[in-house]
Amino acid sequence: QVQLVESGGGSVQAGGSLRLSCVASGYITSIKSMGWFRQVPGKEREGVAALYIGGRSTYYADSVKGRFNISQDNAKNTVYLQMNNLKPEDTAMYYCAADPYLPPIAIMSAREYNYWGQGTQVTVSS
Repeated sequence: QVQLVESGGGSVQAGGSLRLSCVASGYITSIKSMGWFRQVPGKEREGVAALYIGGRSTYYADSVKGRFNISQDNAKNTVYLQMNNLKPEDTAMYYCAADPYLPPIAIMSAREYNYWGQGTQVTVSS
């Protein structure tokens, strides 16, 4: 089993920044794919950013390209999501997810992930 714990959410004004953290524990050697997803009530969970553990490739939703950055610190078993120039439409519950391996075509698909954190709320006011 793998446990994921997110932190770093909060309330900011438009144009502000937040950094989300996701700490993984448990059988983490099995994890190769990790991603950040977000969801608002009444809508499907959507992929925001993803990467491969130990790899260089990163993936982003078009809506966050140039504003968000996903990174990893393997020594701390942590994946980060740096969010800059936040917009009100970024308001959502943000979730961290992990999976043993997903091909690039699936790494941004929420339905493919087996492990999920509890989520952290991000609220951006105009």
